[in-house]
Amino acid sequence: MAERALARIDLAAITRNCERLARALSGGAQLGVVVKADGYGHGAREAAAAALAGGAQRLFVATAREADALGEQPVPVAIMGALTPAELEVALRAGAEVTAWDEGFVSTLPAGTGVHVKLDTGMGRLGTRDPDTATRVAEAVEAGGGTVAGLMSHFATADERGDDFFGEQLERFRAWAEPLRERFPDALLHTANSAATLRDPAAHFDLVRCGVAIYGLDPFQADPAAEGLEPALSLRSWVAAVKPLEAGQSVGYGRRFVADEPTTIATVPIGYGDGWRRGLTNDAEVVIRGVRHPLVGTVSMDNVTIAVQPGSGVEVGDEVTLIGDGILAEEVAARLGTINYEVTCGLTARVPREHV
Repeated sequence: MAERALARIDLAAITRNCERLARALSGGAQLGVVVKADGYGHGAREAAAAALAGGAQRLFVATAREADALGEQPVPVAIMGALTPAELEVALRAGAEVTAWDEGFVSTLPAGTGVHVKLDTGMGRLGTRDPDTATRVAEAVEAGGGTVAGLMSHFATADERGDDFFGEQLERFRAWAEPLRERFPDALLHTANSAATLRDPAAHFDLVRCGVAIYGLDPFQADPAAEGLEPALSLRSWVAAVKPLEAGQSVGYGRRFVADEPTTIATVPIGYGDGWRRGLTNDAEVVIRGVRHPLVGTVSMDNVTIAVQPGSGVEVGDEVTLIGDGILAEEVAARLGTINYEVTCGLTARVPREHV
C-alpha cells in the first residue's frame, strides 16, 4: 500500500454496467447517468468518461458546482436540483441545462437555456404537484426563448418491488407528459432511476437516469450480481501493527471489546475520519490474506482493530480489504442500517481514489 487507505475504482466495470443497462432499454430510450456527489464517491469526471464509453448519452448532477466541475462534455449535462440566483449564474456559465417547476424561476432564464420541467407525482420534494402548472411552466420556457429539453418526475418507491405507489406515479406522469409530445417535440420524457430502469420497461420512456447501478451497486440493496452489475469500488488499507491481547485486556475507546481469551489484534489505519463509520463498532469484517476477520472494539477517527484468526500468519504490511473480495457495500450498509449509496458517498476526501 502506497497510502494508509485507498479506494480503487474499476472504470471498466462502470463501462460494462452502462453497456448492460443500455442493452436493457426499451423503445430506443437513451441512457442518462447520474454523477452527482462526486460520482457517488467514485470520482465524477472519471465515472462520466467511463459511462460515456459504455453508451451513456446524457449526464445528470444535482448542483451547479458539480456541473461546472465536470468541465466541457460531449453530451448535455443537466442539473436536477434547486438553484439560488448565484448558482444559476454558475450553471449557465457551465452551459448546463436546468430543472424548473416555477414560472417565476423560468422568467429569470436567458433565451437558449435548456430546461427540464418537473412534475411532482409523489416524491413530495421538488416539482409542482399540479399538472396544469407544470404545463404552464413548459409554455413559459418556450415563450422566453428557451428549450423544453425534458419533461420529468422522480419515483419514491421504485426500489420497493411489489408496492402499488410506483404504478400510481407512473400513470400520473404518463397522463401529463405523453399528451405534450406534439407541443414540445424536443422534450425527452424521463422519470426512471436505476431501480425503475431495472424493474419495469414501461418506465423507460425516452430517457432513463441511472445512478447507483452504473457503479455496480444494487438499487434493491441485495446482490448486484443478481442484476448483472459489477461493483466498481473496493476499499483497502493495511496492517500497521500486530500485538497480543491477553484475556481481560481491551482495545479502543470505551473498552467496547474485552478479550475473553488470548487474542491477536491487528491495527488498521482507517476510521470514521475516512468514512468508515463508528456504527461498525464490533460489527464488521475485513479480508486479510483471503480470510475474513472480525472488526472488534470502537471505530475511532483514524484506526480500527481486527481480531486475527488463529494461525492466519497476518503480519505488518499485509493488505486489508474493507469493501471488495466478497464484502459488498450492501453488506456494510445492512450492518449500519442504511443503504449502499451512503457507504460509498460517505468515503471522505482523505481516502485517495485510484482509477484503474
